[in-house]
Amino acid sequence: MPVRRSSARSIQTESSRRGDMASRDQKGSRAMMLRSAAVALLALVFATPTQAQQQYPSGTVKMVVGFAPGGGNDILARILAEKLGSHYNAGFIVDNRPGANGIIAIEAVKRAEANGQNILVGPSSGMTFNPILLKELPYDPVKDFAPIAMVGSFPLLVVVKAESPVKSLADLVAMAKAKPGAVAFSSAATSFQMATEAFTQRAGIQMLNVPYRGSAPAATAVLTNDVTVNFGDISAVLPLIQGGQLRALAVTTEKRIPSLPDVPTIAESGYPGFEMVFWSGLFLPVGTPEPIRAGLEAEVKKIVALPDVLDRMRKLGVEASFMPGAALKAKIGSDIEAYRKIADAAGIKPQ
Repeated sequence: MPVRRSSARSIQTESSRRGDMASRDQKGSRAMMLRSAAVALLALVFATPTQAQQQYPSGTVKMVVGFAPGGGNDILARILAEKLGSHYNAGFIVDNRPGANGIIAIEAVKRAEANGQNILVGPSSGMTFNPILLKELPYDPVKDFAPIAMVGSFPLLVVVKAESPVKSLADLVAMAKAKPGAVAFSSAATSFQMATEAFTQRAGIQMLNVPYRGSAPAATAVLTNDVTVNFGDISAVLPLIQGGQLRALAVTTEKRIPSLPDVPTIAESGYPGFEMVFWSGLFLPVGTPEPIRAGLEAEVKKIVALPDVLDRMRKLGVEASFMPGAALKAKIGSDIEAYRKIADAAGIKPQ
């Protein structure tokens, strides 16, 4: 009997020891599971930006342009599409959606899924002039978009047909004063109209606005004698000037441009201080993941600094003007206020 009591106590002690070990094993297992879960969560958090970057793009990317082929925004879009396609090893195509002063294209990108598959090649006209000139606008240029970057800036050229009797800006003003409201000009968008109207106010003349759905058609209208003059996108009119089909009367920059050194500025043609330079930028719908936007910004910065890109842009009269997305967003807000003052001074009212 004493032996049996000793065996019972031994069995009880062994059982208790095994229970303690099992309890410790369970606690250790739970601790390991919690540590593993924490590590997995941290890995997911820190891997998400990289994964988003690696997964982009998920298909063909559309670079949406609000004007017909041939203008500055279209040509810039094609240069960038080529380079971005090579970098991302994916298809980047230009999607021209002309009409309504660029609103059709801008609204299309605003409504697109915020996944980086639709990039707006947005001109200053749509982002800074439309809010001033149009009472009803289906988008907010500041709130509805995530700017990637500004990529280029360009002046306007005042052009007439090469055979025109108008040889200078003074001749144009004299003609317009002799026939108030009869001399027609073509405009590709509200920004081009505003630039022209700002000049007519400054010169004290009246001219008739004839709108077109792109810079190239607006330039062609001069060649077909549908209008007398065009304050045109340099990318669209420069080849026609160099080919002897159009005559440049003046440029809207503060200084003469290298591609046309013999063409005077409007300022030195009798209107000191007159300057009007437009820009193009890239935009995504608001809500696009920041890694995608930031990745595009970084790549675009490299692209616009490439020698071959700089050369192609300069031949078009476009200057590479990179500006980060955050700075571009701030600029849009300040430009709207500045141009609103110009519009008010020129007597241009929203319609």
